[in-house]
Amino acid sequence: MNALALAEEIIAGRRLQRGDEELTELLSTDLEELCQAADKLRETYCQNKVDLCTIINGRSGRCSEDCKYCAQSAHSKTGCEEYAFLPEDVIVAAAKANEREGVDRFSIVTSGRSLTGEEFEQALAAYRRMADECKIDLCASHGFLTREQFHRLHLAGVTSYHDNIETSRRFFPEICTTHTFDQKLATIRAAQEEGLCVCSGGIIGMGETWEDRLDMALTLAELGIESIPINVLMPVKGTPLGEREVLKDDEILRTLAIFRMINPEANIRLAGGRSALSDNGAHSFSCGVSATITGNMLTTSGSTIQEDRAMLSAMGRDVQPEWQKHPVRPSCYEAVKNIAQ
Repeated sequence: MNALALAEEIIAGRRLQRGDEELTELLSTDLEELCQAADKLRETYCQNKVDLCTIINGRSGRCSEDCKYCAQSAHSKTGCEEYAFLPEDVIVAAAKANEREGVDRFSIVTSGRSLTGEEFEQALAAYRRMADECKIDLCASHGFLTREQFHRLHLAGVTSYHDNIETSRRFFPEICTTHTFDQKLATIRAAQEEGLCVCSGGIIGMGETWEDRLDMALTLAELGIESIPINVLMPVKGTPLGEREVLKDDEILRTLAIFRMINPEANIRLAGGRSALSDNGAHSFSCGVSATITGNMLTTSGSTIQEDRAMLSAMGRDVQPEWQKHPVRPSCYEAVKNIAQ
């Protein structure tokens, strides 16, 4: 298969779908050629912009879910830090610090099946204040929420919602048994129906097959996901996957390029486990990647925001955040009024 010719077909309007013979051919195509094709798509649909986002762990540990990769699951013994929802001032200060560093988006991530009750109200208050005092775009990651909760988040100034599907439908029960793949899909669709941009991807290196990775990429394409974070498993002792070997560079880069070929218009986002790559992910930005999580992540990348900005700028990439390019925007209360109308 000529990957560059396939990229031209995709640019002309073709989209890879289940049953296409090219899907399996992507697994054996020369890696350098595949990366060149994926990067051609990245340049066509994302130009040189690299979307940078950061997160804060707003509530840690004691999660009821049994996800085998997660250090925060109550089913594992990892000694992870445990705390309730962070004080509003701490969250707002972090958002302002990340804004000064020049990232596009800031997200509160919380452990647990969902965020409810008083802690959800605390989150709303923090989002409202950030929307009024900051220019940075806001994302949320709080598990399974109701349609009413999504609407209230939107009114509070949140524009994106994160919820990974993690892997393929087939392999999902091998990773988690306390919730289902269909519950994930329902949550994503509810967030989309509210008008939120959805960030959803998964983790590679958990024991899934290449067919599982293809299936995950196709599912995300069928959902119309706009931002796809790809995490590389960094095994944590005390979890069921704690003894797995970390993937090698070539396998990670091929996966990233394939996700771009199947989701040409999405932001393919390098996420947790960047340190698994020998160059901390630098080469991936020439293999179709157009976005990354940076800063102090749950799974640290080993790079500061400024180091990432400097690296990407040296590659000729645009790291100026969108909110900086368009500094005049409605206040939180004006945004609420617009959504309500």
